[in-house]
Amino acid sequence: MALLDGKVAIVTGAGRGIGRGEALALARHGARVIVNDLGVAVDGSGSDKQLADEVVAAIAAAGGEAAASYENVSDWEGSQRIVRQAIDTWGQLDILVNNAGILRDHIIWNMTEEDWDAAIGVHLKGTFCMTRHTVAHWREQHKAGEAVYGRIINTTSAAMLGNPGQANYAAAKGGVAAFTLTVAVEVQRMGITCNAIRPSAATRMTQQVSADLQAKADAAEEKEFDPRDPVHAGEFVVYLASDAAQWISGQVFAVYGDTVHLTGGWHNLGSIAKRGSGWTAEELVAAMPKLAGMAPVSMIDQLVT
Repeated sequence: MALLDGKVAIVTGAGRGIGRGEALALARHGARVIVNDLGVAVDGSGSDKQLADEVVAAIAAAGGEAAASYENVSDWEGSQRIVRQAIDTWGQLDILVNNAGILRDHIIWNMTEEDWDAAIGVHLKGTFCMTRHTVAHWREQHKAGEAVYGRIINTTSAAMLGNPGQANYAAAKGGVAAFTLTVAVEVQRMGITCNAIRPSAATRMTQQVSADLQAKADAAEEKEFDPRDPVHAGEFVVYLASDAAQWISGQVFAVYGDTVHLTGGWHNLGSIAKRGSGWTAEELVAAMPKLAGMAPVSMIDQLVT
């Protein structure tokens, strides 16, 4: 028996890259899949239904079941229609993979309001809309006394570590990570899990990374094994979506090739304390270098060693 036999999944942004790999992996392991993709360019412009259709055809050719969706995840009613499509098509919804994304990269002094809103809209609002409508359905099941099999897998990025030219994208992905932790707590009592992955894969959206980071990835690639193949993220998503991962929730995992990292966020790394009274600005002049005497560290500096 396959890991996901009898399950129904939605994968957003499933026409290319990581989302495509996730949809194919879920189907390969037995899930029926709504393949959602607007078919837009990297910057969110245009539309091409053929991309979602091709993934559906690939799943069908391999003996699986899938249906295409061309809705916009950041649209309130459109995202609701995606959820409704899964339920109307197969009578249930068990797994939500939020992967849809775009890039509007500009250094902060050149970034427009439209660039900001577009990135936040797809990545953060889209994740919210899809999660909200999905969880609302599961909550109705739970209130009716029905068993709920709920898995939410969100997508964040190493860009939130600080990548020049991606303030909008980094803010959205950092928001997705925090959103994941909060939703995990909120849905825990219904038996639903909510996790996020931080995948590293060769896709059209990663073609714009810095030369240093690309050189590191190229050096790591072997003839027999490509750590940047999106299939690796897909297999990890299958695991998180399975019964075997029921015990995991509220976590963010970095996935690169044969390596999975459990990552952490904004935890206290050090402290200064003055017992009995608050600090004055003058006292902080002397005390703060003991706590934080360092310059900002970019994503590239953290990932390229």
